[in-house]
Amino acid sequence: MELSPEEKRKIYEEEKARIEVEEKATRDKLTAEGGSTTSLEPNIAGLLCYLGIWVTGIIFLVIEQKNKFVRFHAIQSIIVFGILSVASAILTWIPFVGGFFGGIIGVLFLILWIVLMVKAYQGQLYKVPAAGDLAEKILAPSASKDKERTESGEKDKYSKPPAPPEPPPPPVANSGKQIGDKKVEDHFKNTKTGRITSSSFAIAWSFVFLIFFYFFNEYIAYYQPETVAGITKWSRYPVLTEDFNLWLPILTTILTLTIVAHIILIIFDKYLLREPILVVLNLFGMAVVLTLLSIFPFDFRSIPNTFIADTASIITTIVLIGITIGLGVAALVRFIKLIVNVSTKNISY
Repeated sequence: MELSPEEKRKIYEEEKARIEVEEKATRDKLTAEGGSTTSLEPNIAGLLCYLGIWVTGIIFLVIEQKNKFVRFHAIQSIIVFGILSVASAILTWIPFVGGFFGGIIGVLFLILWIVLMVKAYQGQLYKVPAAGDLAEKILAPSASKDKERTESGEKDKYSKPPAPPEPPPPPVANSGKQIGDKKVEDHFKNTKTGRITSSSFAIAWSFVFLIFFYFFNEYIAYYQPETVAGITKWSRYPVLTEDFNLWLPILTTILTLTIVAHIILIIFDKYLLREPILVVLNLFGMAVVLTLLSIFPFDFRSIPNTFIADTASIITTIVLIGITIGLGVAALVRFIKLIVNVSTKNISY
């Protein structure tokens, strides 16, 4: 008996709704399982495991000791992007074909980076072939230990008589700025979430800058369309000089220090550690930009249009000076706030 189009559509919609309900139940179970030690929502923590590739994977594997969902994505991030990073580094040393296969790995790297972040944010336990299975195997021993500890806790709970309920706390006088317990909890949770997210983004952007300035600095150029025989092509006029190589080691050193510093700040979330480090990083940033300004490895004379060449030189100088001033002001303001808060003992965490 052949079904009518309406019946087929009804069956399809029912099946689709059933699958969505099952997927939601699975996501809720996985994201809520085991609690969390980071005060982050599991899907946000899972996304951050991939944001800074294998670096944030290592960070969350260290700081997240309870949630299996987050630990799985952290391990998978380390495996996937660790292998791709090593493969890309090896291919750069192979002549001729190394660049081609390196480009393929770069495209695969970008696709996986985006897909895995989206899947983790959606609460899915998405497994990359082979890497996901390996991550589950690595995660299995720690999960069995957690289960043993849970079962042991259950036995202890039932072997002892239940403790009498604690008396309710005495009422607190309303000071005019009373905040509910839930709001206070949310406040501190959001604050810590913001700090971890900020450090994770700083690590990710440091890696992006390192990769770009080392492997793609030739794309810092002036681009101009040119039409020949009815065919329009883009011509590229590089603006970097050999002096740029003098600045690269300085940039690499500061970005490496930035990555290490923010890893420490994620692991040790203390005000008296975070604020001085951020002040120093701002000062280091000033030093990097000032060095770039003094070397000024830009030569815009290759640009055919003289007006654009002169304007680009002026704008570049103004932008570098503005960045230096901005970093200096940020360091000064942060330092003053640090002194005031320490002197008044206004330390929130």
